[in-house]
Amino acid sequence: MPCSCAVDERLSSNRELWNEWTGIHETSTFYDLEGFRRGGVRLRAYERDEVGEVTGKTLLHLQCHFGMDTLSWARLGATVTGVDFSDRAVELARRLADEIGTPATFVRSDVYELPSVLDGEFDIVYTSRGVLGWLPDVERWAHVAARFVKPGGFFYITEVHPVCQVFDDEASELRLRYPYASPADEAMVFPVQGSYADRDAPVEHDVEYGWNHGLGEVVSALAGAGLHIEFLHEFPFAEWEYPFLERHDDGRWWLPESAGGGLPLFFSLKASKPHRT
Repeated sequence: MPCSCAVDERLSSNRELWNEWTGIHETSTFYDLEGFRRGGVRLRAYERDEVGEVTGKTLLHLQCHFGMDTLSWARLGATVTGVDFSDRAVELARRLADEIGTPATFVRSDVYELPSVLDGEFDIVYTSRGVLGWLPDVERWAHVAARFVKPGGFFYITEVHPVCQVFDDEASELRLRYPYASPADEAMVFPVQGSYADRDAPVEHDVEYGWNHGLGEVVSALAGAGLHIEFLHEFPFAEWEYPFLERHDDGRWWLPESAGGGLPLFFSLKASKPHRT
């Protein structure tokens, strides 16, 4: 079902915000683009283990920003295509690929529009860390993702857990604040203060729009799109800071012992497409 005009306007506003953020992120210490140019990969060890060997495989990266993770998969041997809705991000991704001499294709497209601008199927469709909250309709997203998985291939996501998303992100203790799931036409509105990579950076856009999606909604959407769920793993850590978490020596963020632990903060999911009969 097409998005309403209000939803389209919010997606357009978010795209302009990400265009601004790309300029900030390009020179930020958070991304350390100069370090990436010198070599190495930016992927987490657990996602490399869960995705497995990618040498000789085709990989589509949805919502790739400016392609550091995409190019990391390329450095590991995959033939990669990255997709993002930000014009500036895609321009930077293409420049970066040329600068480091790593073949890659980058496409400027909203996820929902992708079937109209990209052909083909891929061994792996991948997306990660901070992507679902920018999408109003997970069911449509799942059908697009499944559309590009080659029979016998798989989709993989690692993302912040929706349980983590309900807590007040300005409080030092666990306090409920946000809905576990939000309808497409009821976006949450957040004031923008710089970027997550640099809170002091000047930004013209003063709001961002977001949507929460329950884990059942995500799993059901992927299953409904014809994918077979291979695994769903829930992790007790987050990959970025929340004021109610503590940073450990591994660089991840965990609940303090005083909170009792036991809550999932991140997850990963792999879903395969059956071979054609």
